[in-house]
Amino acid sequence: MNIPNQMTLSRILLIPIFMILLAIPFNWSEWSIGEAVLPVSHFAAALLFIVAAATDWVDGYYARKYNLITNLGKFLDPLADKLLVAAALILLVEQGLAPGWITIIIISREFAVTGLRLVAAGEGIVLAAGNMGKLKTATQMIAIAVLLLHNFPFSYAGIPFGLMMLYLSLIFTIISGVDYFVKNWHVMRDSK
Repeated sequence: MNIPNQMTLSRILLIPIFMILLAIPFNWSEWSIGEAVLPVSHFAAALLFIVAAATDWVDGYYARKYNLITNLGKFLDPLADKLLVAAALILLVEQGLAPGWITIIIISREFAVTGLRLVAAGEGIVLAAGNMGKLKTATQMIAIAVLLLHNFPFSYAGIPFGLMMLYLSLIFTIISGVDYFVKNWHVMRDSK
């Protein structure tokens, strides 16, 4: 297994640790940040999420630069992204930090695109992510990181930046999903 795929696998393995930090009510301490309170466990979960999200960019860059792109990587990388984003969004809803309806739309889009990729794989076609999908992922990662930090540092100014980014990521999620299906509809149309 090459280094980019190992990095992607490490991202998947960080998800349970991230979930434990966010889901279990550790009574470590908390910080007041503007009008919000940030539990230390949420801060630790946010840092872990940021590290995991950063490996997404690093492994892709490394794979492209050194021509280490593999079918395993094309499968694992989007899977790792989807697992990380879904876990984070669901836990943010549980914490009352994100609207459930946005999470449902984002996760539904991911299931739909994954279904299309599975149909394509059955036909021997590998569908890579497009630029709009990468923009969607970037805005989701930023939104989730800021929401995990309880809107720090924007909470001092009273700007709901995390929520604003989540709405922006929702727009990119819908646009990229429609774009993905329009560009790859032939896979569904021509499947046996």
